Amino acid sequence: MKLAPLMRFAALCILGSFAVLDAAEVTITVLATTDLHGNIYPYDYYTGKPAERGLAKIATLIRRERETNSSNLLIDCGDTIEGTPLEYVYQHWQDTGKLPLDMTFSGPALTADPMMLAMNALGYDAMTVGNHDFNFGLANQMAARRLAKFPWISANTKTEPGADVPPFAPWFIRTVAGVKVAIVGITTPGIPQWDPPEHYKGYRFEGGRAAAAEAVAKVRAAEHPDIVLIAAHAGLGSESPDHPAPEMAENMIFAVASTVPGIDAIIFGHTHQSLESRRIGGVLLMQPKNWGISLGRMDFKLTREGEGPWKLASKESHLIPVTADTAADPQIIDIGRPYHELAERYLTTRVADAPEAMETTYSRVEDTAAIDAIQQVQLDATHADVSFASSFNPNVHIAKGPITVRQLAALYLYDNELYEIAGNGRMVREALENAARYFLTCQRDCRGETLINDRVIGYNFDQAEGVEYEIDVTQPEGHRIRDLRWHGQPLADDQPLTIALNNHRAGGGSGFSMFNGAKIVWQSHEDIRDMMVRYYSRKGVLPAKPENNWRVEPAAARETLEREAVADDERQSHVNR
Repeated sequence: MKLAPLMRFAALCILGSFAVLDAAEVTITVLATTDLHGNIYPYDYYTGKPAERGLAKIATLIRRERETNSSNLLIDCGDTIEGTPLEYVYQHWQDTGKLPLDMTFSGPALTADPMMLAMNALGYDAMTVGNHDFNFGLANQMAARRLAKFPWISANTKTEPGADVPPFAPWFIRTVAGVKVAIVGITTPGIPQWDPPEHYKGYRFEGGRAAAAEAVAKVRAAEHPDIVLIAAHAGLGSESPDHPAPEMAENMIFAVASTVPGIDAIIFGHTHQSLESRRIGGVLLMQPKNWGISLGRMDFKLTREGEGPWKLASKESHLIPVTADTAADPQIIDIGRPYHELAERYLTTRVADAPEAMETTYSRVEDTAAIDAIQQVQLDATHADVSFASSFNPNVHIAKGPITVRQLAALYLYDNELYEIAGNGRMVREALENAARYFLTCQRDCRGETLINDRVIGYNFDQAEGVEYEIDVTQPEGHRIRDLRWHGQPLADDQPLTIALNNHRAGGGSGFSMFNGAKIVWQSHEDIRDMMVRYYSRKGVLPAKPENNWRVEPAAARETLEREAVADDERQSHVNR
């Protein structure tokens, strides 16, 4: 009888040992890129110099990270098939059957999208469609989707009834190491505001927050996944409970993370910012840097006992930067080579002459001949009363003398089309006030202060040609534009005007809601960059000096802003080396 307790104790120990042996633990790694914008080569096409970016270098990081954990997924958050001249040359061929500037070549036909070829080679599992993936129209987009060996997903991009277009799956399911992972795609819904209707005909775009809530609830009920991620092409957006993001907001990720139940993590893009790790409630957030400048990594540790359900024990994220020491993957380089070589031929074609040296270092703090070169093209094409343009690249330096497509293209990085809308003086004034948010208010004498507002992306500082005005940064936001004149007279709010601007601005993007819904008088159906190349090929010479039709006041603020602009130009030059 005295042995019985010992036997019971031994039995319990044996059972406990089996329980320990039956417990399981696994880590699932999700690798992510976003806003690659056709960057395959580690190369800046607008300076002609090497750069720490691109899918060829990211490929090396991907392969290295996979070696640390074979239980992984690889996803992209969109804006993939538009951006660099490497992609542009291919897309132009797809559209027209010929190369830009009627170039000829003797190589094989460009029948496959280079980004899809490279991503197939790397074994991507899924991609969320981005707004710029519609820029070249549905025929080009569908050609890329057919080539991709991975699904393009978007829960809030719906097909119209009876439309003859392929639907986007709302989510992607993959079981890795016995763990079921669901990835729900969300696309910024502003595409109808930014692209002509023929580029998205047959699709409609719903609000991201509501679509995420519906998709997450459905996928949890139907698939019972162990992990649910959102892969979104949309930015963080408003974080103020007093000013929540509207349902059709361009950037709604904070609203999704803070209000939609059942989400474990969100990987997002669109705004070209980076976020290594943040938690909103129980949701982990991460945003890799655009252009393949960094690779995102999320790790999910799960445990379970026996055949029971997996339980998420921990999650963390970090960004892995591309550096000068990161080798370019030779397989990805080989895939991009024919497209890269054609892009270089295009970019080195001589266009016109610069009568004076030209740079964009100060182009976001004062009027410059470089931005006037864009305004001149827009006004010539539309004959509009007023033209709006911005500085997309504050790191352009053009020497006096011959200039090439590369140098012109550096002034206009994006594949925007030109619109002419029917507007009025109020629109112009409100647009300039919105642009002036780029500056902070002077608190004292404007010297020694920081005056550039890092909450406003620099390319959202639009400048107007055809009117004269001052920006008084001693005044609060919304009250800075003074002495606004048209043909030398004060511009009345009710003065009818025609306005030239790009398609993104015409759709009300980036706070320019005053333009949304205005009557479109004319649109180019070609990129503004192409229009610039044709215009200056014909004209033969760029502007020698700026119009100087606007300036920042007071003078002390101009001095401070010039110092800040030089510091930013030096920082950008270092990044691009």
